[in-house]
Amino acid sequence: MKAVILAGGEGTRLRPLTTVVNKHLLPVYNKPVIVYAIDKMVHFGIREVMIVSTPTAVPLFKALFKSEKRCRISFGVQPQPKGIAHGLLVAKKFIGKDNFLLWLGDGIVEDDISRHIHSFETGAKVFIKRVVDPERFGVATIDRKHHVLEIEEKPVQPKSHYAVTGIYLYDNTVFQKMKRQPMSKRGEYEITYVNNKYIEEGTLKAVFLKKKWFDIGTFESLYHATRYIRAKEQRGLQVQ
Repeated sequence: MKAVILAGGEGTRLRPLTTVVNKHLLPVYNKPVIVYAIDKMVHFGIREVMIVSTPTAVPLFKALFKSEKRCRISFGVQPQPKGIAHGLLVAKKFIGKDNFLLWLGDGIVEDDISRHIHSFETGAKVFIKRVVDPERFGVATIDRKHHVLEIEEKPVQPKSHYAVTGIYLYDNTVFQKMKRQPMSKRGEYEITYVNNKYIEEGTLKAVFLKKKWFDIGTFESLYHATRYIRAKEQRGLQVQ
């Protein structure tokens, strides 16, 4: 299976840091955050990865991974920050007719989801985590069989505490579902729109993450991720 790591966006909540550097290159203790994503791809047994980012950041990612031998990394340019679905469209040729893993590069995950990746066949899966601040994320409501009933993007009044973590498995019908997609009120092509198309089919399922998950989209979350990983490193443990 192939993987697409999205590493674009403006990182407005992390300014002024992101005024001069792409959010995914910010250090989380001793590594840029996107290195944790590549480490995960290798751990999952994925050998073909595309990083999609901005015109200014792609050369920096190329420099960072120029010596990477564990997997083959290619790069796609998203000219403007028009949303996750728009970034995914950049990788359409790379994905071809395959199913794939979509990973937002500003997240750090401890769970091993290998079995879900290698057993995946049709439909879509989203990986969710219970959080105390769901209004920061896409929020899922699910039934007892883990079918996703609805996803709302950064709702003012969330219907649940289940955040969509930015990890998705999609079959190749995803690009058909993106046809004629309207731009949202935020001026983006939202991945929530695509997920809701799977919901209409009854083919979107949720997988609960049980271990630590960090989204480094704010100063507080970046700080807590750094503290956690530093503590593990000092105990001689690695984030897997």
